Amino acid sequence: MKRNRITECNEWILERFPLAKLWNEHMTHYYAPKNFNFWYFFGSLALLVLVNQILTGIFLTMNYKPDAKLAFDSVEYIMRDVNWGWLIRYMHSTGSSAFFIVVYLHMFRGLLYGSFKHPRELVWIFGMLLFVALMAEAFMGYLLPWGQMSYWGAQVIISLFSAIPVIGDDLSLWLRGDYVVSDATLNRFFAFHVIAVPLALVMLVFLHIVALHEVGSNNPDGIEIKDRKDPWGHPVDGIPFHPYYTVKDLVGVGVFLLFFATVIFYMPEMGGYFLEHANFIPADPMKTPEHIAPVWYFTPFYAILRAIPDKFAGVIAMGGAIVVLFLLPWLDRSPVKSIRYRGGIYKKALCLFVISFLALGYLGTQPATPTATIFARIFTTIYFGFFLLMPIYTRWEKTKPVPTRLTKAHSLEEQLHTLEEQLPALIEEITELKPVATEIGHPAFKSSAYTRRPNPAGIMNVASRLARKVKGSLD
Repeated sequence: MKRNRITECNEWILERFPLAKLWNEHMTHYYAPKNFNFWYFFGSLALLVLVNQILTGIFLTMNYKPDAKLAFDSVEYIMRDVNWGWLIRYMHSTGSSAFFIVVYLHMFRGLLYGSFKHPRELVWIFGMLLFVALMAEAFMGYLLPWGQMSYWGAQVIISLFSAIPVIGDDLSLWLRGDYVVSDATLNRFFAFHVIAVPLALVMLVFLHIVALHEVGSNNPDGIEIKDRKDPWGHPVDGIPFHPYYTVKDLVGVGVFLLFFATVIFYMPEMGGYFLEHANFIPADPMKTPEHIAPVWYFTPFYAILRAIPDKFAGVIAMGGAIVVLFLLPWLDRSPVKSIRYRGGIYKKALCLFVISFLALGYLGTQPATPTATIFARIFTTIYFGFFLLMPIYTRWEKTKPVPTRLTKAHSLEEQLHTLEEQLPALIEEITELKPVATEIGHPAFKSSAYTRRPNPAGIMNVASRLARKVKGSLD
């Protein structure tokens, strides 16, 4: 009787809401390429971190006070007096950095395998809008702890808008709600951080996923699996997303949570990169920190801003560094998608781009010395050169023939079995036995004792082979 009532209730819901249809279209009947690799974990991880940020943010707002006189103390209250408040706060602060890590890696995978090219231009545009909304969300939330770096970082960034001709001063005044960063700014940013931008993020995530599932997922070979179907209309090189990739993503989630928990419990400040030391000091409008710098995930664009001597030109360059990413689908003129079949020019250009992005990120955390400014200008030129010269060098390069079917992807079971066979020899290579002198007992009866120590030469050999293997996989 009870089972019948539950069945009737389920049928009543399904008649009025297409839950089963949604599940089938986007999970069990959605066919994804069967050769996804490591780089395809980061999309689902980004969704996981978004859920973490929303849930922890809700709990934090229960005790946070968006008031200039009380904000810093309310954060201290959460950390010291609220049950598990320290954990929720660190999950949220670490989560913001984790969000950008997985999003940057997710974007890099798009550059590797051409996930921005036809027919996924709209998927890329929605993804870039997501990135901009995420930057706005992080910037708004950065002010809320009301620490020294929060206050002065917001002061510097908002003042940049005043460089825009005609509307700059009015725009800066509207953002602050006052002539200086004050209580009105804090309330305004709190409203944007808690309500407005999260709604935009959720909407863009929905649009991003729907657009992706309409055209289908890309793959490491850059082949459209929808072009070859079996008699039942299923891609011959595809497998249902559920249960195959849901289970595979759970493995990625487990590994990610291991690193995530390690940071939360042992190094939540991450040496001052995730939580700056100056932010543990209450905001003081009368005392400027010695070196003002944004959080690490903004520093590449901040370095581009500082590399340009003119303030307005610097703002244009900083904005252009983001806008040029939107144009990527139309800048790349290569006939192939995946880096596996591209020529050497694109591979070298992508390598230089990654180096420039990381270097700019580092320079953005350092004081603007003359030497640092020169290097920032060099790496800024490389950054923009990667995109602006792309229509030229992607036409010049000689590409490799693309196969008609997906290349074989080793299953997780096969990879684990291979690793299990190679592990003893690998341990022998990266370690070495060294005798340990024993001081107990008569010398005539001493036995030889050995301990395993790292073997630098063996570690270098393994690292070298690994680097060659990674290069070979890209070739």
